[in-house]
Amino acid sequence: MTTAASLTPRSQRKPKGEGHARRAEILNAAERIFVEHGYEGATIRKIADEVGLSSTALYMHFAEKGEILHEICRQAFAELMARDEAILAATADPEVRLREMMRAYIAFGFANPNAYRLAYMTRPVELREGAQSAARELGHELFRTFEQVVEAAAAAGRLRGEAAPTAQALWAGAHGVVSLMITKPYFDWVAQEALVDTLLDGLFAGLLKP
Repeated sequence: MTTAASLTPRSQRKPKGEGHARRAEILNAAERIFVEHGYEGATIRKIADEVGLSSTALYMHFAEKGEILHEICRQAFAELMARDEAILAATADPEVRLREMMRAYIAFGFANPNAYRLAYMTRPVELREGAQSAARELGHELFRTFEQVVEAAAAAGRLRGEAAPTAQALWAGAHGVVSLMITKPYFDWVAQEALVDTLLDGLFAGLLKP
């Protein structure tokens, strides 16, 4: 017999999956929710609902939302480090390394705008709740790897100025183009490749000797 209770739709929960796959789903959903609603507006329930889990089930993967934010940022820095390591293994020329590392950084930001925002465009609350600890663990190492290549260029007599401000100016230029393009999509931007080429050519012409 069909009853009123049997006609009531149940909450749709996804079948239990592999732990690493489910964690990836949670992180992807959390990226979107943190950016859309802000860290304060994001809740464990919202994230759990997005991936079809109960809040209790989500807590089996992450203890609280600060841990989720930390992991998103940690993975972003780890991916950028892996890209840099591949570049370092492929060429020894400092200028080529610098250009390729900057291109890899910019490409990551364009391909992963939500993760980029959370790792590099954090507000004070996000810094306190997980982003800063990830930056201290891997972000400093990532920048130090880049800075060492700038120092190698200086040792080869290629820099117009000192290594430390040059490294920071190059990073600031790369961050500027990513942050502007992902936060101002309504602007009449030229093609990404053309803008990135123009930016890098200008930075290298001004900061490095021919």
